[in-house]
Amino acid sequence: MIRTLLKSVREYKKSSVLTPVFVSIEVIMECIIPFVIARLINQIQAGCEFEVIAKYGGVLVIMALISLLFGVLAGQTCATASCGFAKNLRKDIFYKVQGFSFENIDRFSTSSLVTRLTTDVTNVQMAFMMMIRMAVRCPFMLIFSFTMAFVMGGKMAWIFVILLPLMGCGLFFIIRKAMPLFKSVFKKYDRLNESIQENVKGMRVVKSFVREEYEQKKFAGAAEDVCRDFTKAEKILAFNGPLMQFCLYAVMLFVMSFGSYTVITSMGLDLQVGQLSALLTYSFQILSSLMMVSMIFVMITMSAESARRIVEVVSEESTLSSPENAVHEVKDGSVDFDGVSFRYSAKSEKPALSDIELHIKSGETIGIIGGTGSSKSSLIQLISRLYDVSEGQVRVGGIDVREYDLDSLRNQVAVVLQKNVLFSGTIKENLRWGNKEATDEEMEEACKIACADEFIKSFPDGYDTYIEQGGTNVSGGQKQRLCIARALLKKPKIIILDDSTSAVDTKTDAVIRSGFKKFMPDTTKIIIAQRTSSVQDADRIVILDGGRINAVGTHEELLRNNDIYREVYTSQNKADSEEVDQVG
Repeated sequence: MIRTLLKSVREYKKSSVLTPVFVSIEVIMECIIPFVIARLINQIQAGCEFEVIAKYGGVLVIMALISLLFGVLAGQTCATASCGFAKNLRKDIFYKVQGFSFENIDRFSTSSLVTRLTTDVTNVQMAFMMMIRMAVRCPFMLIFSFTMAFVMGGKMAWIFVILLPLMGCGLFFIIRKAMPLFKSVFKKYDRLNESIQENVKGMRVVKSFVREEYEQKKFAGAAEDVCRDFTKAEKILAFNGPLMQFCLYAVMLFVMSFGSYTVITSMGLDLQVGQLSALLTYSFQILSSLMMVSMIFVMITMSAESARRIVEVVSEESTLSSPENAVHEVKDGSVDFDGVSFRYSAKSEKPALSDIELHIKSGETIGIIGGTGSSKSSLIQLISRLYDVSEGQVRVGGIDVREYDLDSLRNQVAVVLQKNVLFSGTIKENLRWGNKEATDEEMEEACKIACADEFIKSFPDGYDTYIEQGGTNVSGGQKQRLCIARALLKKPKIIILDDSTSAVDTKTDAVIRSGFKKFMPDTTKIIIAQRTSSVQDADRIVILDGGRINAVGTHEELLRNNDIYREVYTSQNKADSEEVDQVG
């Protein structure tokens, strides 16, 4: 896990290495200063001259300045290294997610990925910062001060040997009890983020159904779960402070009382005032270091679960990848489903698609109709290899889609979804998602085919009109037409409309389909629709029912021979029996 995380240090290795070096020099200076002060006190006690005092004073000032300088340098390099590490870590997670297949993404909820990119990375950043600075400073100072305490205090320093096991047992107990709570709290963080995400995304629905109170209670419940677990963990961690304070005061009391007694009774022969002063300082340094070590353990305890969750994403391998000798050219837009069956998960009891046998010629227009849950979208997702088939094969241009380079295949298959997504930016910037090199003339031509040019030019800024995040400042129909135009700019060999004209009136829908026939005759067009009017002029119409092909035929053939199509057509067009009988 640590090896995986350290890969994100990269260009910040120098800062990460310099920080412990600077900290070490700072600690050495801090540990030598009490020794020099002890010598100075002993000299003063012996009645030295002012020149001696000035000499020692000058040495102390120089050492203090050196300690201060390297402390500042350590702080700067530590900040650079930790912030850079967090930046790289977020980038690595985000880039990894971009390469995931839908199957990979299904394993992680959106809210969980957001938590890992924000809260978890912040926790790991804090732990990394402590490890390259405090985790070096504290043990180093502990060892140095412990050694100097024995040098200066002799037998009195054994008090630390007695207290160390006590502190170690206390820390072990705290960490053992707190770790399970931190493991559970991050899962509840995911649910909290999910509640926020759903509420914000569906705010219009929440307000239209007056469900604010319900959403508030739902959020309060999730927040209460997080609070409850964090409170339990913090109560356990709170024992750390009193434990450290007890050890600190016990040592100070022992050193002050027993040390003073030794100085007085031995007349300075066994222990001098300077030695006692240095021992007190080293005692404070030792116990302060131990307190910081305990804080580091607490931080590492908190971040360990965050680190595990981050590594879980970074180590996840995409279930879809391009083969070694991948095919980069798609010959044409023909599509063949040969005995295809598909399950979203190996654990699924029922396949989403079963025994699909369908052959589509290049340039053909195919309509797909079926009830909700008939797996229409599942079928077309196999064409651009968003999922892999469980059985059989899908061929595009006569070649199994698994033999193609993924980018090459997907660049030749344009999919326009019902739930269209526009990104914040101008209309031009959104359109150029289809082709980043598209000229203004090409964009206008695509928008004319998609019946979007007219309403775009009605905006004061035309194609430079700014689209808000999610396309909230355009209507549903306008959004769909912009997304169709974006797909057309790819100049694909296959274009798939997944119920993507549902928010468009039937007249505009007909104009768009007519434009497809006229301007892109060689492109294979697959239209998934709920309205029979959207597919009735297709070369063939596929009826899906329960993940299986129920029938394939033209509009007239299906009206005569297929009950499902006839029922849908009749209910939508309110056709009387005479019209259907005439077709028959």
